[in-house]
Amino acid sequence: MAFNMPTFLQRLTRPFTSTTMHLNPTASSPATIPTGAQKCTIAAGCFWGVEHMFRKEFKSRGLYDARVGYIGGETTSPSYRAVCSGSTGHAEALQVVFDPEKVSYRDLLEYFYRMHDPTTSNRQGPDTGSQYRSGIFWHDKAQEEIAQDVTKKVNEKWWKGKVVTEILEAGEWWDAEDYHQKYLDNNPGGYECPSHFLRSFPPLD
Repeated sequence: MAFNMPTFLQRLTRPFTSTTMHLNPTASSPATIPTGAQKCTIAAGCFWGVEHMFRKEFKSRGLYDARVGYIGGETTSPSYRAVCSGSTGHAEALQVVFDPEKVSYRDLLEYFYRMHDPTTSNRQGPDTGSQYRSGIFWHDKAQEEIAQDVTKKVNEKWWKGKVVTEILEAGEWWDAEDYHQKYLDNNPGGYECPSHFLRSFPPLD
């Protein structure tokens, strides 16, 4: 008799494979960046839930596109399987393309610090490994300054001095395979990291 795992257990146990996974999956082409748009690249654990939450929060507030992928590693064209092994050095990450006239980079980072736990090194909830680390990958000096300022404030006012988020210049970005894009939209009962939820914190200013 086959055992069918209850839906709530499926959501607490991240699958390594999927019925839609291919042995040699390819990622689709990156989205075109509109004139005046900016990029925000962050890592906060399993990228399925990170993308889902950012899309839901900012879809009508200046978000042009959101892509999941890999950054901060040492190899080229990493696959999901390789990144999950921890051998490539990449983090699972989200890259948001946004309209700075409608939402600020600072607002995106404050949301980032509300929706995940930045105090656990190389881990997010039950997901353990350097690929699940917390990180901000800046694209210019202005973003670096904002990232440092927001991180300092949330560390003091929200997270009691325990923030371990890395702040690094954005290196080469690799889109994840197609089946990872909008994963929870396409798989409504799919895994969501239990540490991904919006915290109620007082305003920073």
